[in-house]
Amino acid sequence: MKLKKPGKDGRTVAFIDIGTNSIRLLVVRLNPNHSYTILTRQKQQVRLGDGEFEDEEILPEAAERAVIVCKTFTELARSFNAEEFVAVATSAMREAGNQQEILHRLRQEAQLDIRVISGQEEARLIYLGVSSGMHLEGKQAFFIDIGGGSTEIAVGNERDYQLLESFKLGSIRLSNLYVPPDDAGPISPERYKKIQQQVKNTIIRSVKKIRKLAPACAVASSGTAMNLAEIAQKALHHNGGSELVLTHRDLKKAIAIICALPLEQRRKIPGINPERADIIVPGAAILDTFMQELSFTSITVTGRGLQDGLLVDYLSRMDEFPLLGELSPRQRSVIQLGRSCGINEVHARTVTALVLSMFDSAKEQGLHQFGDAERELLEFATFLHDIGSFISYNNHQAHSYYIIKNSELLGFDLKEVTFMANLAKYHRKKSPRKKDPEILELDPPEREALRVLSTFIRLGESLDRSHAALIRQVRFTADGDDAVRLEIIARGDCQLEIWGIESEKRAFEKVFAKKIIFDIL
Repeated sequence: MKLKKPGKDGRTVAFIDIGTNSIRLLVVRLNPNHSYTILTRQKQQVRLGDGEFEDEEILPEAAERAVIVCKTFTELARSFNAEEFVAVATSAMREAGNQQEILHRLRQEAQLDIRVISGQEEARLIYLGVSSGMHLEGKQAFFIDIGGGSTEIAVGNERDYQLLESFKLGSIRLSNLYVPPDDAGPISPERYKKIQQQVKNTIIRSVKKIRKLAPACAVASSGTAMNLAEIAQKALHHNGGSELVLTHRDLKKAIAIICALPLEQRRKIPGINPERADIIVPGAAILDTFMQELSFTSITVTGRGLQDGLLVDYLSRMDEFPLLGELSPRQRSVIQLGRSCGINEVHARTVTALVLSMFDSAKEQGLHQFGDAERELLEFATFLHDIGSFISYNNHQAHSYYIIKNSELLGFDLKEVTFMANLAKYHRKKSPRKKDPEILELDPPEREALRVLSTFIRLGESLDRSHAALIRQVRFTADGDDAVRLEIIARGDCQLEIWGIESEKRAFEKVFAKKIIFDIL
């Protein structure tokens, strides 16, 4: 949940975005005074999506390029003393049938754990990155980001969004369909219309939703939009300029120039990035179609995007639980209780993240059948598990039970509060026993849930025994019919954590009737 605050000397974090066209690196130093300094931004084209979208397989040569670039970027980030890496992959990776093979290579060869994000999450992060750098004066805006494999859109203001969508439309994807690699000639009007029709067919339903939200202005991010604006400025107006505003009229003029030229001459157009010359037309068609369908006469173009969203998302989880505007009454009351008792939020959020990962992966392996309701209560109880230290560390699990049970937690009923109090009580020392007085407060189904879920909290607490967030990731995997594995990805000497989980082994095996094997990766 929550992230570790910078120490007295600050901390350096690297953000990596593995896109369909390019891989980007952002290295940021987080200063003790809550400011941050960008140390470097890097981008390298890899064309991960080249030839992928027909067979849904990333080609070996494209995978090799990605591994080499990621290795180089991680080494560069470490030269800036980066302590943490936040890496995501988008369209090409999420659609690849050989996704796991490539992720494994990147983990082994570049020491990089990558989260493959959904189109919706990509749209959310882009929205965060772009909106956080704009002064919209409360106006509703339309946001669009045209990538190599997908296009993400959002409608919202600088504080919140009303719509997020992702489309399987991208400059490389459409090039694969309509501009064969061996065709280096001009793009005919007929072919351009076919590309536009494909875009129209894909976005028709979403256009109706966007019109109802009536955005007052439009903002485009991504390399495609930036390059189109630069072409319009330099090829049509022969100047640079600080703020990039692209009119629909200038976009159409730029498209006419680009389409009329064969590839080699296209690369020489003033303002064009030569590396984008072969895919710029489909990208332009996407932007052209959206502006036409939504009747935008101009669009502001920004260099901010997904990477900035990763940073904003990261920062938003450092000092607040999430941003206050996103808190539900339940979340707000839990955080208020925790902070009023001075809990160690870094440890609380570290353990919560580990516990939820175990809950989710255990469910995938059929170890339990509990749903979202139990998961939510588990999350809140884990966040508050050490709250009893406010009274005394000794026997603090009992104090945690008392504080939670007797606090006015808004949004919860008495049964839910009692269940959370019991989860916190059994996070250490003895496991739940049938004759415990507190257990008798619970219904039989709740008792079973307590028995199972408290096991995850006990393991999670042990996995951050040193309070140093040494364990980055945990996940249950199958190991035959009689055993499961808990894969643990660490980032340092975690001997204390290993001793801790070994002490919980017998209790786990009793609850789940399976042997557990710990894999430290």
